[in-house]
Amino acid sequence: MYLSAAHADTGDTAWLLAATALVLLMTPGLALFYGGMVRTKSVLNMLMMSFVSIALVTVVWLAGGYTLAFGDDIGAGLLGDLAHAGMHGLGPDSVQGTVPTLLFATFQLTFAIVTAALISGAIADRAKFGAWLVFVPVWALLVYVPVAHWVWGPGGWIAHHLGALDFAGGLPVEITSGASGLALCLVLGPRLGFKKDAMRPHNLPMVILGAGLLWFGWFGFNAGSAMGANGLAAAVFLNTLAAGCTGLLGWLFVEQKRDGHPTTLGAASGAVAGLVAITPSCGSVSLLGALVVGLAAGVVCSYAVSWKFKLDYDDSLDVVGVHLVGGIIGTLLIGLFAEKAMTGGAEGLFYGGGLGQLGRQAVAVVAVAAYAFAVTYGIGKLIDKAMGFRAAEDQEHTGLDLTVHAETAYDHGVLGHGAPVAHSVPTAQKVKTQP
Repeated sequence: MYLSAAHADTGDTAWLLAATALVLLMTPGLALFYGGMVRTKSVLNMLMMSFVSIALVTVVWLAGGYTLAFGDDIGAGLLGDLAHAGMHGLGPDSVQGTVPTLLFATFQLTFAIVTAALISGAIADRAKFGAWLVFVPVWALLVYVPVAHWVWGPGGWIAHHLGALDFAGGLPVEITSGASGLALCLVLGPRLGFKKDAMRPHNLPMVILGAGLLWFGWFGFNAGSAMGANGLAAAVFLNTLAAGCTGLLGWLFVEQKRDGHPTTLGAASGAVAGLVAITPSCGSVSLLGALVVGLAAGVVCSYAVSWKFKLDYDDSLDVVGVHLVGGIIGTLLIGLFAEKAMTGGAEGLFYGGGLGQLGRQAVAVVAVAAYAFAVTYGIGKLIDKAMGFRAAEDQEHTGLDLTVHAETAYDHGVLGHGAPVAHSVPTAQKVKTQP
């Protein structure tokens, strides 16, 4: 599995170093994207849920997550072995493919980080920070790591036995985070005032900035998955750009037709929806297919985000409507638009491949969504029983920034003065809380 350092390609290594940094940047970008979408009283809490995921997932990944996901299969394509627990045996001289193994492991780590952070959007404004600190590492080990092995690991059952395709993470990242977000928002229940109070984004420029950083990082996410500075990476790079654009335009078209106003939030959400959908398919479809995938996601997801009001689940920042639905669209459309020139073999229905690939994609979608939902729901319920997952009502009403973190993002908006919190809030009025 591992070659000598002499076989490492400097060009491929340089590109993957850059791609790894780009993907890591997606988590701060997500923090800004989510932070701008919540109300002023919980901005910092939203940012913290993303940033702390970087630290938590990194520790878990280095301890055992990497080897369980990418170690040699222990049987049935379900999980890797523990040969490299604690990164044992993976020094600077070990190489996987044409890049250092430690770099490959770090690149994959950044995927795990942003996937965990994505879930936080479904439970914004109402989750205990302490419970989140427990949830993230447990979830990473029990949900993300097995699915990553199924899709990308040596002998993983989805890739090697089922034959479903997923180039950059529609199954382990998008569908897993979306299904997990749905499970958690059902465990916690709706926010106070859901379907009654206006819960508009407080800072749309922040949302756009976050979406821009996500888009920028997504080039590393998708094109980096080619594992080399080559023609495939270039094709994937262009597919990623194209799908983001048609996703944005599709969402705005629906808004204009349905509501009479194309919105800034819609532009940001549409771009993200297109990027979500192209993630699994970017290495399987042509440029025409990428344009269609992005457009389909922009249109369908713009309707899907309203399902929560009809079905009565409070997915605060539309993780289900964008990531679950967009991930399903992108994964299934591989079965229609896959081209041999991109995949090296498999073809979709529209290119003479029949229904077989579409069926394999559908099985993978159902299996991953069901597994992620069921396990996450169980983890959430256990944490809720053990320590409570939902913040107290008075904390939620006041805002998690002040009650949990003893900070405010905008002093003038919360306190009415420019003075620091410690001098503006009398001691008797300070809220004593436990995260």
